[in-house]
Amino acid sequence: MKLPFTVEQFIDVFKNYNQYVFPMQIVFNILGLTVIFISIQKSANADKVINVILSFFWLWMGIVYHLLYFARINKAAYVFGGAFILQGLLFFYQGVLKNKLCYTFRFDKFGWAGLLLVTFALLIYPFLGHAFGHIYPGSPTFGLPCPTTIFTFGILMWLDKKTPIGILVIPFIWSIIGFFAALQLGIREDTGLLIAGIAGIIIIAIKDRRLTYGPGK
Repeated sequence: MKLPFTVEQFIDVFKNYNQYVFPMQIVFNILGLTVIFISIQKSANADKVINVILSFFWLWMGIVYHLLYFARINKAAYVFGGAFILQGLLFFYQGVLKNKLCYTFRFDKFGWAGLLLVTFALLIYPFLGHAFGHIYPGSPTFGLPCPTTIFTFGILMWLDKKTPIGILVIPFIWSIIGFFAALQLGIREDTGLLIAGIAGIIIIAIKDRRLTYGPGK
């Protein structure tokens, strides 16, 4: 599939975005660490705070990145932006209004798998990007779709109850679309996006089965 823009145009989107929204990159990393911290140290209203942050992430990516920046070189960004906005609203509706998304980090394989993904999104992803020659500001920072989708899958592995199917659809679809587009553009660190999408769906399905039928089923 031929993309309607060049690699140089794509990198310029990152440059323009990163330069104009700074210091939001710092804010996003602080919010990401906050989500991890309050998932481990549960307190009153922790789940609502986590869901507000996740909702904000996805609304920001939909409105600011896709609609205001990426749409300048790719009209499909209007569709992507709408999907990301919908995902942000789903987190707010399911997690904040309905209180159906509750998170707890546990020292089990699901907890560690989730921690691996959030660590990849926050630390390993930018390190790999730098190693592959994607130097700031021409690099996808946390708060942009690919690393933030990886982060989202990690946090969803910490849900206490069965994961609503609807909350997984858009992140999984993006893990496929984003990976194959990035592959053509040489963003090799986005290999982690496809791995996160596939592994996330499988691990969450296993976790949900255990929540339904118990261990060993």
